Amino acid sequence: MSYSNEHAELYDIVFLSRGKSWEKEAELLGQMIKSRNPAAASLLDVACGTGAHLEHFVKAFAHVEGVEPAEAMREEAEARLSGPSVHAGDMRTFDLGRTFDAVTCLGFAVGYMTSQDELDTAISRMAAHLSRDGVLIVEPWWSPERFIEGYVGGHMVHEPNRVISRITHSTRQGNATKMTIHFVVAEASGIREFSEVEVVTLFTDDEYTAAFERAGLDAERLPGPANHPGYLVGRRR
Repeated sequence: MSYSNEHAELYDIVFLSRGKSWEKEAELLGQMIKSRNPAAASLLDVACGTGAHLEHFVKAFAHVEGVEPAEAMREEAEARLSGPSVHAGDMRTFDLGRTFDAVTCLGFAVGYMTSQDELDTAISRMAAHLSRDGVLIVEPWWSPERFIEGYVGGHMVHEPNRVISRITHSTRQGNATKMTIHFVVAEASGIREFSEVEVVTLFTDDEYTAAFERAGLDAERLPGPANHPGYLVGRRR
């Protein structure tokens, strides 16, 4: 997914208005990591987006970095963060030349992999950046049996001088979700609108587990909050 500048600018605003708390998520993930690796002091966030999680990971980890392929999202992250480095890179090919006590891949970004081979490659790249007792946490996209054909969603944000509408429509396209996202933004200069399409693969639990095993990791599935697919936690065998 290559986010436009318009989408990247509105991304955090919309999800914050919908009740998302990157601070609470970072705190939860930090607890999950340190319960498995109490000495964890460094963290890498793969596909870190606007850096909203990294902003809070710095409270629990002495050293954090991010990797983000979309230039527009990376620019938002760099503007937000004063300390952590955010590297340009694809989760299938990145190589930072060092390891971390924890690696995270959140926001369902791993679902942008289009095949089992790509999923295996991405998980292996993340595993290669883990230190000996490192912990990998991946937030997956929905599994095929939980996909709802024709699912629609919508949200409106009211600001003093701007109103933002975001609506979505999802259909199944083979083994993937094709989600059309449409924005309408009303502001003093007028009304503008734009659409983007995301294609996110509906990997099964077995496919995720296989990717972890091929990377030399044991996979543990943990439940998430309501209406959330949960988390996959990996540690070296």
